[in-house]
Order: sequence, then structure tokens, then C-alpha cells
Amino acid sequence: MRLDDRLVLITGASSGIGAATARAMAGAQARLLLTGRNRAALDAVAAETGGRAVAADLTTGAAALASEAGPVDVLVANAGAGWAGPFATMPERTIDDLLAVDLAAPMRLTRLLLPGMVARGRGHVVFVASIAGVVGVPGEAVYSAAKAGLIAFAEALRAETAVGVSVVLPGVVDTPFFDRRGAPYDRARPVPVPAARVARAIVGAVERERPEVYVPGWLEAPARLRGAAPGVFRRLAALLGGLS
Repeated sequence: MRLDDRLVLITGASSGIGAATARAMAGAQARLLLTGRNRAALDAVAAETGGRAVAADLTTGAAALASEAGPVDVLVANAGAGWAGPFATMPERTIDDLLAVDLAAPMRLTRLLLPGMVARGRGHVVFVASIAGVVGVPGEAVYSAAKAGLIAFAEALRAETAVGVSVVLPGVVDTPFFDRRGAPYDRARPVPVPAARVARAIVGAVERERPEVYVPGWLEAPARLRGAAPGVFRRLAALLGGLS
């Protein structure tokens, strides 16, 4: 899909991967509708990229956002939340909150926008998932489960519609996400990649109709190993201390 003059809706656009994607999409001459919860930060990204900012909480305001957006050509479902720590100590309310933001909200927004894409005969949906959804990450059990659900949802959606569906699976990305989840990233390896690198992968996924993109690309190897030889994968992951 060519992106010039297409309307691209980016969720979680006030910082991190979302803000970087807004810049990359603007560079591809797309028209932008940006949404997030932080109004001031969102307005700053909109001013920088020429986009239109609509502050929204997607767990409650997806229908209003879809109505205001109009005919969206590309949805980049990027908004997400995390929580770090042993599952046994995770507050019950936080389980519900993470599933609402990371899984239910993108599904609901897609349901609202997809019929218009189908009717117009064009459209693309990008789900920003995570390597955690493929391999599972200790200390992030619910986040991993939500991203795994998003990956499965995308696979099913791809099989039942002619609209393009992509999943982008980043590893560790240099964004405020880790501070917000309650535990900063303090490992030497893997080295976090810049958000702009993930943004370029998102643009490429739309332009080239790519169903799945890992960022960085080497993450595809352990993901495939997890599917083909889970026992070997688990032993290697234990030795290496995980992927994120």
C-alpha cells in the first residue's frame, strides 16, 4: 500500500514507538490522526508531524474515536501497558487493566474500523505486539499472554479478510515503557533498539504487505526455535537469562 495521502490512525502516539511511527508516517506523506492519553505530549507530536491529535482512553472511548476518525486507511494499534514482577504478587485489578489495554482495546478498535476498510476495498491493520508474546517472559506473565492473544487474533483476522494485517514484534526498545511498568530495564544484553527502528519496520510492513516483522530481525530465530523445539529453547533461555 502506498501511504501518501492515506489516513493513518496511530494509538499510543504521545511517546515511544507511537511518536516515532508518527514521524515515519509523516515522512511517507501520510495524513495522521494521533491518539493517546497524555494530551500535552500528544499535541507536541501532532505539531511536529502535522497530524491531528485526539486524546482518548481506548478502553472506554474506542467508539467515539472511530466515529470522529472517519474513513481510516491504516490502523497502527500500538498503545500498550506493562507490569513487572512475580505473577503471584500482581494485583488482580492490574490483570484486568493490562488485558483491557493490550488486548481488548485493539480488538474493539479494529472491529469498528474494519468494515469501512472492507467496503472501500483497501486498508491495513498493524498490531504492535512483542517478542514476549511468542516466547513468554518471566516477570511479565500477563503482558506476555496479552501479546500472544494479539498475535493469534491477527493470524485469524488475516485468514478471514482481504484487508492487510501485520504484526510487528519488537524486543527491548529504548522507550519510557520500562519505567512505566514499574521496573527499569537494567540488563546489558540485549541492547535496546531505538524506537525509530521499530517505526521504520511498521511503515515497511504496510508498504510491503508483510504479515510479520521482528525487530531486531535476529529475534525471529529464537521465536522459530520456540515453536520447533521448545525443550531446546527453554534450556537456552535459562542459560542466557531470557530475551528481554
